[in-house]
Amino acid sequence: MAALYWRRPTAEELAGTGLKPKHYVEPSVDVWPENWDALQLFIRFSTQWRFGMAGPAGLDYGVVLHEMDRTGVAGPEYDDLLAKLRVIEQAALDQMQEK
Repeated sequence: MAALYWRRPTAEELAGTGLKPKHYVEPSVDVWPENWDALQLFIRFSTQWRFGMAGPAGLDYGVVLHEMDRTGVAGPEYDDLLAKLRVIEQAALDQMQEK
């Protein structure tokens, strides 16, 4: 699987550096099977961010929880999926805030 937020720099962005877009190889990311459902949920809702004064603050859980209820996720699976989603969400927030 390709990295979610990775993008190759354009030739314009690299102008004057001596580098070309082809020098940037897209990273490959392996996902453990037990985390696949959480990643798929995150990808489905990766446009559903809540924003505060400092930028993205977290996913809109009203939308996420509605979808989990709608698709019949319940019991321990619900808690496990939500816990995994929160780990992915925090990693995404950390990455977006790193500049």
